[in-house]
Amino acid sequence: MEGDRFVDDSRRLLEAASEFANYPGVQNDASVREFLDRFPLPVIIGSCALQTTGDVAGLEHTLLNCLERIFRTKYGASLIPDYMPFVVVGLKAASPEARSLCCKIVSCLLEKSDDLSVSPVKLIVDNNVYPLLLDCLINGDERTAAASMDTIKRLTYFQDGVGVVFPADDTVPTHLGNLAARCTSLERVRVLSLIVKLFSISIAVASTIYNHNLLKFFEAEIRDQKDILVTLSVLELLHEMTEVQHGNEILSRTSLLQLLSSIISNEMTESVLRSRAIMICGRLLSKDAVYHDSR
Repeated sequence: MEGDRFVDDSRRLLEAASEFANYPGVQNDASVREFLDRFPLPVIIGSCALQTTGDVAGLEHTLLNCLERIFRTKYGASLIPDYMPFVVVGLKAASPEARSLCCKIVSCLLEKSDDLSVSPVKLIVDNNVYPLLLDCLINGDERTAAASMDTIKRLTYFQDGVGVVFPADDTVPTHLGNLAARCTSLERVRVLSLIVKLFSISIAVASTIYNHNLLKFFEAEIRDQKDILVTLSVLELLHEMTEVQHGNEILSRTSLLQLLSSIISNEMTESVLRSRAIMICGRLLSKDAVYHDSR
């Protein structure tokens, strides 16, 4: 009987959550309050956690979408500090959808920081969330990795968040240099993708990346060329960096231009790599001329 009651309650929740999650307009604070009056947040979260046996088809997916819409509102974001244990558990979950959602919840926490009475960065540090975001970046599926990158980028917009992403102690496991060094080549491409996102924030962050010697990993992957797809991916990322306004000023401090020139001049190099290297060099040199003319 208890099991039947759980299924019935879950189905009622599923119907209401589906209607809420699929509402075509923007959910506001009033609609969130009304929904949570009917189905309190602990009930929704508890139902997500209990959906390990799949008693009600589609419930977890629907509830996670519902939670995302709740936490994107001002009122919903104000509840996040009280539910950080749920966020931590979700970031460790086996479900890619749950991990992706919890990355987005952390992003909502940062986005609505002006409406909170506590520091979102302090909450992230106190709950040891940042290492979990990095794990989502490395070990998550594509959607989870993308959500993690966006969240870490948002964290870096905060002055105290910069110290989390770029710790002064370069021996800590979360230092991006240490993370990149212990990754496989494919995992390293994700780390480099994150670095490119952070590089675009400002010249100050780009300089921090340079000072932490993180650009050497781009050079190392380009030199390696054991896996043409990995090398091409890194060249694509480097091309993105040249499109950043301050990209040339920072990249000109490295040996990347000389490295690319050697790829172009080496007739044994794969034509696709030489072609991409030519495009990047052209962009670097054209921007270099503009940069020096402006000075």
